[in-house]
Amino acid sequence: MIYGIGTDVCDIRRIADTLQRRGERFAEKVLGPHEIEVFRERRARVDARGIAYLATRFSAKEAFSKAIGLGLRMPMTWRDCEIVKAASGKPEIRLHGELKAWFEAKGLQAHVSVSDETDYATSFVVVETRGAGPA
Repeated sequence: MIYGIGTDVCDIRRIADTLQRRGERFAEKVLGPHEIEVFRERRARVDARGIAYLATRFSAKEAFSKAIGLGLRMPMTWRDCEIVKAASGKPEIRLHGELKAWFEAKGLQAHVSVSDETDYATSFVVVETRGAGPA
């Protein structure tokens, strides 16, 4: 059964402007431990790729916070929600700390899709109760 749905569109130019003003501190506030490593690797190769990566993660976390109905209130935090890539390339949500405990206690599972183009990143998240799915 669907618990919640969230979507978000992010202007990549705004993320670039924020990075320029605040430096990497902005990325460190938004990204979890694995994500910050990927961000730095991508940005070192091609700056725009790193910025697009940050924008998709920002967008996905916004969509996830909407799908779980908390917004950015505890236990939802930027860094406790990571968007990682499975071996297949499919994006997945990895949770940490209090957010992970809260999510598991409710018996939830999440599905995420992210996409970006030159100026925009978008994400869509569906959260459902465990065991729900095709019959």
